[in-house]
Amino acid sequence: MGSIDGEIPAVWFLISSIGFIILTVIQYRNTGKSFNTIFLCVMAIIFLASYFILLTK
Repeated sequence: MGSIDGEIPAVWFLISSIGFIILTVIQYRNTGKSFNTIFLCVMAIIFLASYFILLTK
């Protein structure tokens, strides 16, 4: 178990991104293209980009 020193591991951004992608697909199937679907998609993109930024850092 790692110590808690205020640093967020990069894997949490990947897990969050996958979760947002799954929620986007579910939301899109239920309501189609809506504001909430677009919001979830943007959040997935932001978290996935953050993951890759932390990997290359």
